[in-house]
Amino acid sequence: MADIAVRKSVGGAPVVSANRELEPYQLMRELLRWDPFGEMTPAWTEARGLGFAPAFEVKEVKNAYLFKADLPGVKEADLEVTMTGNRLTVTGKREEEHEEHQGTYFARERSYGQFTRAFTLPEGADATQVHADLKAGVLTVAVPKRPEVQPKKIAVGSGERPNKS
Repeated sequence: MADIAVRKSVGGAPVVSANRELEPYQLMRELLRWDPFGEMTPAWTEARGLGFAPAFEVKEVKNAYLFKADLPGVKEADLEVTMTGNRLTVTGKREEEHEEHQGTYFARERSYGQFTRAFTLPEGADATQVHADLKAGVLTVAVPKRPEVQPKKIAVGSGERPNKS
């Protein structure tokens, strides 16, 4: 096997370690773990991710637009739902629990912080009748449609028009 020089940096200064044997599987694992966008991440973000960013489910039903998000640990007082024109904005935060325990974490995968999500609604959304509920950690926002944009059922006839005499 050939010798490869492996370059690493410690504190910004390059460290070269020579005479490392070629280990193709180890090299592949290192390449697959490489995050090309890691260098572009702002300094204030946490190493484990970009913080708390809940996923939303958006659905159109017959008479409304429904938005749902799982927000476990978010208090009602820490949520703000606003509607400006045809733009729905949901802002909130989930704060980290501060506990004084002695011990070692083996994994810390829960995320905390502030989030903001904004959605542009189509014409016909009734901004005056928006309703939001937070139950069992699930936020549901219902934006009704105005009556004039809701579908209307049209009767289908046989094609013959009655005579009006």
